[in-house]
Amino acid sequence: MSITINSKLPQVGTTIFTVIGELANQHQAINLGQGFPDFSAPKALLDRVDYHIQQGHNQYAPMAGVASLRDAIAIKIKQQYDREISPDSEVTVTPGATEALYCGITATVTPGDEVIVFDPAYDSYEPAIELSGGRAIHLPLLPPEFSIDWQRVKDAINPRTRMIILNSPHNPTGATLSADDLNALAELVRDTDILLLSDEVYEHLVFDGEIHQSLLLHDELAARAFVVFSFGKTYHVTGWKTGYCIAPAALTAELRKVHQYVTFVAVTPIQLALADFMRDCPEHYQQLPGFYQHKRDLFCDQMSGSRFKFQPTAGTFFQLVDYSEISDLDDRSMAEWLTREKGVAAIPVSVFYKEPPNTKYVRFCFAKEDETLIKAAELLCRI
Repeated sequence: MSITINSKLPQVGTTIFTVIGELANQHQAINLGQGFPDFSAPKALLDRVDYHIQQGHNQYAPMAGVASLRDAIAIKIKQQYDREISPDSEVTVTPGATEALYCGITATVTPGDEVIVFDPAYDSYEPAIELSGGRAIHLPLLPPEFSIDWQRVKDAINPRTRMIILNSPHNPTGATLSADDLNALAELVRDTDILLLSDEVYEHLVFDGEIHQSLLLHDELAARAFVVFSFGKTYHVTGWKTGYCIAPAALTAELRKVHQYVTFVAVTPIQLALADFMRDCPEHYQQLPGFYQHKRDLFCDQMSGSRFKFQPTAGTFFQLVDYSEISDLDDRSMAEWLTREKGVAAIPVSVFYKEPPNTKYVRFCFAKEDETLIKAAELLCRI
């Protein structure tokens, strides 16, 4: 018996992260591909999870998130971005930032709407747009800085434009938005009904003394934006899949309408533990820029003798490298070759594009122990 299935996502297959991860395991390669740390979360945070599990806090949390965590988020947003938010009506805790992105899109994008995204773009944006009946309008970031061409954005905006998706610090390039970028965006969306979705999961990974230019720093933009963050990236616990969204009350109400039917709640003891740790150890996220800049600098210093070309990344825990002087392979083949033959896994940048340009970039993740980075760079320098 055969069943006909009309796929809603006919172009979607197995993600490159799964492919490269399996290849890395098969060849016992050092995995600098998928973005996850190979070191532990703070012990005090892990101890609080155990505490809450043992205390029996293992049933459903409130749909929007446990009150103590939403309160802690509101305090952190005030300290970090000098913005007062309501923990009751403007904060929603979700099982992962990806769910918050999905809910923000599907709650507000309707059939026929257009959503502007910037390539290379994180791969979860377009499927959510398509499932909502919308159409993604892909605009290229401009290498080598991977900056936004605001004139192209202006030209792309029309009455069907419902949303613009921003990502800073940017995955996969590490580029960051400036205050001038936020002002340019505000000028374009002023006096329109265009919504904004800002993916800021790497908010604390901004280097060289720069500050993260969150949309929450800009009154006009914050008033029309879903702003999404990740506990996984901040506390080295990507497997906990816990994030949150800050949005004005009216937008939060719409997001929660979707959230309650996707997962309903995030994991209770993890939320309670995060609330405790945020209260007791606020210095953790304040120290993250220096922590990860050390790893960036170590990896870049070790790679300085290689044949790869690169500029140290401005943010995230990813480093783009140009291999054009090494090989004529396309970047997917190059990533597979590096993993299989040279023992270091990387992610090809073309998978983040709708229409990949003819560039020679792969992405390495430096959220690894120093010894791991030194060993990986040693292997790469032999090429």
